[in-house]
Amino acid sequence: MERKAQHLVKTIFVLLLSLDLDLQGVFGNNEVESHLEMGKKLIQEGKMADALEHYNMAVSGDPSNYLTYFKRATVYLALGQSKKALPDLSKVVELKPDFHQARLQRANTNLKLGLLDVALPDYNHLMSSDNSATEEAKIQNEKIIEVKSSQTNIDMLLSSGDCVNAVPLLSVAVEVSPWDITLRKRRADCYEKLEQYQSAISDIKMTTKLVADNTEAFYRASQLYYMLGEEEDSLKEIRECLRLDPDHKTCFPFYKKVKKLNKQLSTASEAMKENRYSDAIDKLISALESHGDVKSFKLRIQSQLCHSYSKIGDITEGKHWCDIARESDPDNIDVLCDYADLQISEEEYDEAIKTYQQASQIDNQNQRVKDGLNKAQNLLKQSQKRDYYKILGVKRSASVKDINKAYRKLAKEWHPDKYEGEDKKKAEKMFYDIAAAKEVLTDKEKREKFDNGEDPLDPEQQHGPSGFHHGGFPFGGGGFTFKFHFG
Repeated sequence: MERKAQHLVKTIFVLLLSLDLDLQGVFGNNEVESHLEMGKKLIQEGKMADALEHYNMAVSGDPSNYLTYFKRATVYLALGQSKKALPDLSKVVELKPDFHQARLQRANTNLKLGLLDVALPDYNHLMSSDNSATEEAKIQNEKIIEVKSSQTNIDMLLSSGDCVNAVPLLSVAVEVSPWDITLRKRRADCYEKLEQYQSAISDIKMTTKLVADNTEAFYRASQLYYMLGEEEDSLKEIRECLRLDPDHKTCFPFYKKVKKLNKQLSTASEAMKENRYSDAIDKLISALESHGDVKSFKLRIQSQLCHSYSKIGDITEGKHWCDIARESDPDNIDVLCDYADLQISEEEYDEAIKTYQQASQIDNQNQRVKDGLNKAQNLLKQSQKRDYYKILGVKRSASVKDINKAYRKLAKEWHPDKYEGEDKKKAEKMFYDIAAAKEVLTDKEKREKFDNGEDPLDPEQQHGPSGFHHGGFPFGGGGFTFKFHFG
């Protein structure tokens, strides 16, 4: 946009400079010439509004000179004030009918505004003689013929609700008449019907530039962003409406609605970043109840509920929300990974592998998918060996306190020196496994390795010696231990 503006400034400056060279001596009023010179300088600096003030003074100082009107018209056009430029261009044509560039500029401006029948006489006039604007006039005339011939088809297609075929024709017309508000609105209506909300927003936002204080357009842009699930952009647009009219009867209620949603979702997002998933769930459920009819918000919230429940280890609710999210959006990588994590929590390793493989087919470069698949495969292998959680009879989410409690209970039962059964060998093996499980699961680093499918006490999976020693097993508390010596 900035590059276009710079190009426009340069074009206007070159045009005005060429006019100065061609028409030196036209002005006899030194004050008028001073304003024109200052205006040209300000244009070169990109200060269009300041330049306009000097051109206004130049027109007041010499209202019979066509060139002052033409220069002011070019500044109006640069400022996007095309309707203000038209009276100046008409004045130029009135004062100097053979000034072909002014007539061409007037025709082009009317054409861009969608005033085809108003532009046509100027093009016909320019085509009637051989002049510097003749060729461009012919090209523009062909565009008018094409657009006018498609208008009937556009009306028929829109009346039948056929936006798929209407949009290409409307796009041709918009390209010819980009400042035509009616065309922009009609195409935006079609884009919205086709759920191409971003394209609809582009057309609607253009109308906010073409019509001053366009509260209706800001309201509609806010609604479209809302349908896209972009609550922050929706809030930004609705605030523009309220800036123009603080008590707007439709903008104000919608502003309160979107503001509340934005608060709920931002609070939930912060809670998830801080691992406060239960708090996030409360906000997400509340937002879903109020805005679940909007597809984009529904998908996003369902996905976040799936993730949050998986993080707090609520398998039932986690799978419930993940199933809903998967049904709505089968290719959502994060949902698939969260669902696989829940399957791992239930020791459904085969199923978790299948879920990760499904995710890999969607994006085989995703690091979370790669890591998750590797973890599930390792856990499957591990489950076929010894499972320290099962040995102690605790859940994977068990705290160190729970693990120590389970260890003490089982150690009392299976300590070889205390075991009252006949199978001493079994007692020895059980006590060995219990102690190994305690060693791994109470050590943060070793437990993390085990949770990722690696047995830190398995010599085949380690590069160095294990920290576990067969010579004895600590038991109990308060400074006493039981020792069992093999062999």
